[in-house]
Amino acid sequence: MDDDPAIGRLLHIVLTGQRYKALWSRSISDGLAQAVESSPDVVILELDLPDGDGFAMLDALREWSVAPVLILTERPGVADKVRALDAGANDYMNKPFAPEELAARLRVLLRSEPATSDAPLLVLGGLRIEMGTREMTMDGHPLGLTATEKAILFILARHAGWLVPREHLVRAIWGPGADGKIHDLKVHIANLRRKLREHGGSNLVQGEGSVGYCLSTSDHDRAAL
Repeated sequence: MDDDPAIGRLLHIVLTGQRYKALWSRSISDGLAQAVESSPDVVILELDLPDGDGFAMLDALREWSVAPVLILTERPGVADKVRALDAGANDYMNKPFAPEELAARLRVLLRSEPATSDAPLLVLGGLRIEMGTREMTMDGHPLGLTATEKAILFILARHAGWLVPREHLVRAIWGPGADGKIHDLKVHIANLRRKLREHGGSNLVQGEGSVGYCLSTSDHDRAAL
């Protein structure tokens, strides 16, 4: 993700040449929208973006995505590198860069993904969430969630038992400055509750739109493995 058209074109050439399917975004809001819908295998992220700091994008991604993140930026400072790695980035490169090195680093990141069997698992009654793959079932039945519903449930699962403020959910899904998405969030929550209820998962998602929502651990056997 980068707002420089020249860098965008170069990355597209490099990535498609390595047989990757490349999606390019120029802002946090567009990048999050594409990431939610496409579930990318790896994210390349610039820190200087037109609608906010790249760290906001990184924080949002880490709420619902386990995809490796490579920071590719003109910021050479050690402080930014340390902050990015502490915030969940997997690698950090400076511009200008050698395309061959970028391709090699991407190969390393993709090789380093944890095996599915080693990924965390969340179980609440009949609800089972594979945190590594985001596979979600209720009593063994796929929930048939949309990409956005899946991202919301993943965030609630990461904070199971705790109230997640609605503003936090909106920022994580749609980016900073997306206050107008509160109504959209309520619609997605209503659909999520309906799909859980259809498979016997009543009252799993608690709370209401004026404050926030919580994935309840009450009256359920919970296991985090």
